[in-house]
Order: sequence, then C-alpha cells, then structure tokens
Amino acid sequence: MAFEIRKYGAIDIGTNAIRLLIATITLYNDEPPVFKKTSLIRVPVRLGQDVFTTGSISKENTARMIDAMKSFQLLMGIHQVKSYKAYATSAMREANNGIDVVALVKKESGIHIDIIDGSHEAAIIAMTDLHAVIDESKVFLYVDVGGGSTEFTLFAYGKEMVSRSFKIGTVRLLNDLVNKTLWDEAQLWIKEVTAPYDRIDLIGSGGNINNIFKSSGKAIGKPLSYFYLANYYEQLQNYNYEERVYHLNLNHDRADVIIPACRIYLRAMKWSRAKNVYVPKIGLTDGIIKSIYNATKDKNKRYY
Repeated sequence: MAFEIRKYGAIDIGTNAIRLLIATITLYNDEPPVFKKTSLIRVPVRLGQDVFTTGSISKENTARMIDAMKSFQLLMGIHQVKSYKAYATSAMREANNGIDVVALVKKESGIHIDIIDGSHEAAIIAMTDLHAVIDESKVFLYVDVGGGSTEFTLFAYGKEMVSRSFKIGTVRLLNDLVNKTLWDEAQLWIKEVTAPYDRIDLIGSGGNINNIFKSSGKAIGKPLSYFYLANYYEQLQNYNYEERVYHLNLNHDRADVIIPACRIYLRAMKWSRAKNVYVPKIGLTDGIIKSIYNATKDKNKRYY
C-alpha cells in the first residue's frame, strides 16, 4: 500500500496584495491525488500604487515585502513544506527596480521570486480545477481580474480556444491610468472571440468576485446574474469608502478596488452577452501548487 503526504507552498506577489498558500497533497496507491488548502495568508502590500504612479517600488513597500517573505519562509518551515514557487505579476514586471527588489528579497529572506508575464499567469491559472467546473457542452469566457491586469480566456466545449491579457486592473483604474483606447481594444477582442457562439457564460476569479459571491449567500456552484452584479455595483457606489468598510464589512484594501473590479466584470458580461458569472474559488496560487505537483511527476518537466 503506497501512502504519501506532501506539502507545497505557493506565493503570489500581486499588484494589490501578497499571498501564501500552503497545500497538502495526499497520495494513496494509484488513486487521484487529493489537494487540500492547509493555510492561506494574505498581506495587503499594494505594490501597484507605487509602480503605476512613480514607476518604482518604494523603500517602504520593499521593506514590507521583505518582512512578508521572511514570515512566509518561517511558516513554510513550520509546515514542513517540501517545495515552493514564488511568482510576481503585473506590478513587479513593470517596476523599474523590480529586478533589484527580487535580488534584495532573495538576499534578506532566501525566497527566490520569478517575475512572469500575463500569458504565463493565465496559463498557470488554467492548471487549476477550472476544467472540473467547465461544462463541455457550453462556452465560457474566463475572466481573472487583478490589480494591474485582467486575463481573459475563452473555453468552448471543453477546449481552450484563445487567451489574452490586458493592462486593465483595479489599481490602475483607481489611479485613472486606463485610457478609452484600451477599453475599446478589450471590447473589440471580447466581441470578436465570442461572436461565433449563441450563448456565453462567464467564469470569474480574483479576490473581489470571491468576496461578492460570498456576500451573495449563493450556494457553491450557483452563478451570480448580471442583474445581481449590476445592483451590487450600484449599492457600492451609494456608500463612501468608510461606509463600505463599516456597513459592508470589507477589508480596508478591498473597499476601494471592488468598485473597478465590478466594472470590469460587468463590461465583460455585456460585451460577451453573458447573463451569468460562475465563481469557483481558484486563483494563481492554486495553479502554482498544481504546477509543482505536475513537475514532480515528470523530473524532466519544468515548473510551468
């Protein structure tokens, strides 16, 4: 009887926050592996605010990032994590000092960070359990909204057809850094790739849509309607920032970005003619865990 337990770590250094996911993988005989989230830590270090307004990561946020990585290193040691990967996305890849910050983090904490592009990010997310929630008789537009960019992937009848990343993110929108031309480009692309299909549903991922879904009280697997999301968006705008934190029980670093996130999802639904959005609880960290596990099955295969 073969039985093995492995623990892997996934670090997502995003535009709005930094996350550590520790997952336990249970292997038993020739049965499919069981993945379980053991611990998830989110630290609200808004790197995008620095990068999109000044071009560089500030000394203050560099120091906070180093402290976070030191903590993550300790936590992974306590959990006896066997292997980990750390990926940085939109903010870090656009920072003038991104490479220097990566080197400093490595020196101070021992954590090695890989800076990845938007297409790589979308591919890693696609390695999650996304296919388990995709009905092969339907067509879906997968929308992953981040602070610096949004990744769109079209799945038709169980197959990935096309994918694209746009620099339309919540932190960029908060700082009025997304021009009409980029919105028009995204609109044209979505309309073109979805035009051949009669019916489209959205799949949404990211902290904001997860938060909205949780507050809806919907059962897992049930979608949010365009009507619900539009009403929620209107409700958000009726409150100021402090009221959203207090009355809607939103984290202080969520209460501002949730409004532009809603705008992105609503526009994607309108342009694709989608009436519903499904919200499986998946993201980049889940994909990283899967990529580490897949690489261990084939020693010649690199981490994705």
